[in-house]
Amino acid sequence: MKNSDQPESSLKSTHQIRVRFNEVDSLGIVWHGHYIKYFEDGREAFGREFGLTYLDVESHGFAAPIVKMSSEHQLPLRYGEVAIIETTYINSRAAKLIFSYLIKNEAGQTVCTGETTQVFTNFKTGVMSLNLPDFYRSWKEKHGLQHD
Repeated sequence: MKNSDQPESSLKSTHQIRVRFNEVDSLGIVWHGHYIKYFEDGREAFGREFGLTYLDVESHGFAAPIVKMSSEHQLPLRYGEVAIIETTYINSRAAKLIFSYLIKNEAGQTVCTGETTQVFTNFKTGVMSLNLPDFYRSWKEKHGLQHD
């Protein structure tokens, strides 16, 4: 899952969660809809690690709603297992946030992969920003992700 305008540089965060009882279905495996929550857990861990949380975005007058999401499931997770969520920021020239996800089990096997795209909107009006917000441009520069 690569974006065509993606340069080589990226940032990655790793986060672990333990599958809870209320996340499994009658088959005893994680219900597919919970993987979206795991993506969110990964995004929030990434934001804490790299200074790009939802509250950081909001403090600059923006929201970052998801406009596109995909997931591919390969193996099941079961109650009590630990899942490792690798969240990778995919750099883009556009005014959007793209993250790819790799969820593995404790044995290191790929369980699920996915990708989300978020755009910046004015927090009060909901109007989408077509240009990089200044705070986001500064964040990219801080992490060596600016484009020429």
